[in-house]
Amino acid sequence: MRREPIIMTASMGAADRAWANALRRAHFPPERNVLDAHITLFHHLPGAYEAEAVTRTKALVAEFAAPDATLSELMNLGRGVAYRIHSPALLAIRDAMANGMHGLLTAQDQGQPKLHITVQNKAEPAAAKALLQQLTAEFAPRPLVITGLALHRYMGGPWEPIGEWRFRGRQRA
Repeated sequence: MRREPIIMTASMGAADRAWANALRRAHFPPERNVLDAHITLFHHLPGAYEAEAVTRTKALVAEFAAPDATLSELMNLGRGVAYRIHSPALLAIRDAMANGMHGLLTAQDQGQPKLHITVQNKAEPAAAKALLQQLTAEFAPRPLVITGLALHRYMGGPWEPIGEWRFRGRQRA
């Protein structure tokens, strides 16, 4: 039985994923850029419940249609920069997962997350401030394509994929 924590993310469309990964390559300290761009929904689902997490994830993507999402603004992370995502539908799908995993969530995962895509982190504060100013000057809200849900094992750095499933349901969250 695996014990590593499980991370759940929302998957982006290919064009949005390529855009976000290019920003990470350009602005993330290279020695710390060990992951592709991602949208974290849960930071630590218990590894001992992997089968249940997979079953629940598959049920959610079978039931729900891909949620609408918008890149709404930039976020100052202090030592980094992220794009905030506005998606009540994605949060509703996340809430359905949280309800199904009741009693197994960490304190961090019990609250509702501020959905975002980090494009810089653990940088010098001056570099983060300059990037925030640059990206803010050229920013306009725009749609973000969400295609599915993915589960990963946290391995102390890079993540090990468990699986990724595309939304195919008809129900709107």
